[in-house]
Amino acid sequence: MWTSERNRNLPVREPAAELGTVTLGGDPAGVSLGGERRWLTVYGPGGYSWRPTSGDKVLVLKAGAEGESPCLLGTVQEGDEEDPLKPGEVRLRGGECSIRLGQKRLELAGELCLNGQTLYDVVREIVIDLLS
Repeated sequence: MWTSERNRNLPVREPAAELGTVTLGGDPAGVSLGGERRWLTVYGPGGYSWRPTSGDKVLVLKAGAEGESPCLLGTVQEGDEEDPLKPGEVRLRGGECSIRLGQKRLELAGELCLNGQTLYDVVREIVIDLLS
């Protein structure tokens, strides 16, 4: 019996999750996993939306009974040697802007806007109203 089992071609199973590289940014996205897969839905935690960009390293989950529904779960975290996070800290980045929730501080980097106006313009209007 073992000799007959040895010659049988067993199906090769794909892993349930893989690291890939984004080839087409956005949502849905295209990802290279050896071959390119397109129309992958992008998932994130509740209330958080993101769009991967071309070149991002991402985690792809192959959902469904046969892995027929791949989806993007997130990007590989890249270390920031200039400004590393301490345990318990969080940084959100988008383009040239970032928000850092530190141990005892909140740091904003980039232009701050309130209802479409820059913070400078909002403060300027308040000062003009107070001086009028």
